[in-house]
Amino acid sequence: MKKTVMRTVGITGALGLGLALAGCSGAAEPAASGPAEVTFWGWAPGYADAVEAFNASQDDVVVTYEEVAPGAKGGYDKMLNAVTAGNAPCLAQVGYETLTSFAAQGALEDVSEFANANEDEFTPATWSAVSIGDGVYGAPVDQGPMALFYNKAVFDELGIAVPTTWAEYQAAGEKLKAAGKSLSASYLNYDYAGFDWQAEAPWFSVDGDSWKVSIDSPEGQEVADYWQGLTDAGLISQAPMWDQSWYTGLGDGSIATHVGAVWIAGVLKGSAPDGAGKWAVAPMPQWEAGDDKVGNVGGSATAVLKGCDNPEAAWKFAHAMSTDPDIYTGLIEAAALYPAATELLDLPALSEPDPYFGDQVIFDVFAEASPNVTTGWTWGPNMPETVGFLDDGLGKAWSGKGTFADALTSTQQQTVDALEAQGLSVAE
Repeated sequence: MKKTVMRTVGITGALGLGLALAGCSGAAEPAASGPAEVTFWGWAPGYADAVEAFNASQDDVVVTYEEVAPGAKGGYDKMLNAVTAGNAPCLAQVGYETLTSFAAQGALEDVSEFANANEDEFTPATWSAVSIGDGVYGAPVDQGPMALFYNKAVFDELGIAVPTTWAEYQAAGEKLKAAGKSLSASYLNYDYAGFDWQAEAPWFSVDGDSWKVSIDSPEGQEVADYWQGLTDAGLISQAPMWDQSWYTGLGDGSIATHVGAVWIAGVLKGSAPDGAGKWAVAPMPQWEAGDDKVGNVGGSATAVLKGCDNPEAAWKFAHAMSTDPDIYTGLIEAAALYPAATELLDLPALSEPDPYFGDQVIFDVFAEASPNVTTGWTWGPNMPETVGFLDDGLGKAWSGKGTFADALTSTQQQTVDALEAQGLSVAE
């Protein structure tokens, strides 16, 4: 039976019950005769250059960039530990999916006093991702609308039409299998979430002060059944996503598709160079012909961590990195990021043919996809724990040792149990 998680305190009020935090030594107060100094932790390609460009553009704030491990690979734990110890940086790269968890732990600083004036500069979805109640906890950097990446050379060689529906995608997989090739590798955590997002099968929702957990909803089970069918038919590569074998398959054509976010373009170019000139991008397959619903994967904020001594200076940099045309062009070129700031959506870098993709202007596909990202998606209060449960179940399903339906059911129950263990009330 599905349960509704009733929070014992309000969504906004929960932020005040987080960690007891000391001042942030990573963000010094401005010297009397010099610029303000802030430190920024992140890992995305191009971030170091963005900091350098910002520092060269003005004299009021000096930002020191320190590269850390990607969030799920240790970066987030390091940030939270630093906040607890009172020596965190002022700024950190935090994915939208994790920002709610940080806020629930009292690890973020409300900068609405400085940020609210800039709200209209960002897409509504990305601004919503950095806002909880009346608080604003960072600047949106990018968004992750999804599309179909496919090896056009392989598709042309085998006479496969570009699929526009998920049924056609499965049919394409059958033809690829017959030729000894595969559809994309297995998806986990947030990459898998994008498919539920498109299908309007949210995992969480908020009703007043209550969390509703619906990971195993009927709509979510339909998505699971689809991927179960592809797996049972042997259409999915056994190369784990993000493994070197996955990159090799993308490069040599043995893995011929990937349905993912805009930033996958940067992954392909950086990690599968042998695929240059062979890949192309098309709209995300639809459940019903003629629909235009799109999921989202990823996107990050430049978040202000709790204890920051100079949140105004921190916001000045965070805002500039997300909205300055010259700075953001570097992020597009380095990491294929797609802007959260609306005025940057017509940057020249987004209109240039890309040699890796056969000189296709790939961002045209994402420009059409962005406004079609389905609404109503809310991340839960402890996503690292939730996706840990999910990955355990999905890993078994992809390897044939379990089912996708079981993965959702177990994740639902484990998530509810974990929230109860945290002292949250769970209603039937």
